[in-house]
Amino acid sequence: MTGLDVVVGLGVLVGLAGVVVPVLPGLVLVLGAILVWAIERQDATGWIVLGTVVLLFVVGQIAKYLLPGRRLREAGVPASTMLAGAGLGLVGFFVVPVVGVFLGFVLGVYLAELARARSHARAWPMTLHALRAAGWSILIELAAGLMMAGTWLLGVLV
Repeated sequence: MTGLDVVVGLGVLVGLAGVVVPVLPGLVLVLGAILVWAIERQDATGWIVLGTVVLLFVVGQIAKYLLPGRRLREAGVPASTMLAGAGLGLVGFFVVPVVGVFLGFVLGVYLAELARARSHARAWPMTLHALRAAGWSILIELAAGLMMAGTWLLGVLV
């Protein structure tokens, strides 16, 4: 294992942490670290690993939006509610470090549903549906990141 492998491994770990704690662009960091590794190697193994990782990245990004989005539509949560959650999540990111994204998202979804449904009894279940969808999105992205990291590790060992 070379010094480059160690640095790339640290980049991959930071990227995986960025998936769970949305302060860093998680999968982009993982992909970038592996790209640097492949460019430095300049061999077939590096390019095969990079191609596989790019494919996993693309599939993960598509799945993280499509699967939870479908569940939300089935539960009756409108896109405007999710947009309100994303907007307040963005504000929360800057107001309350680390946990502000989560707090803002929940508050945004709840307030949008409360305004739409005019009742806590109807707004809270929709908020829970949105939270489950956000959780699934994080799990899908984390699974993609772990598969990307595993592919890279396999390439290092080969």
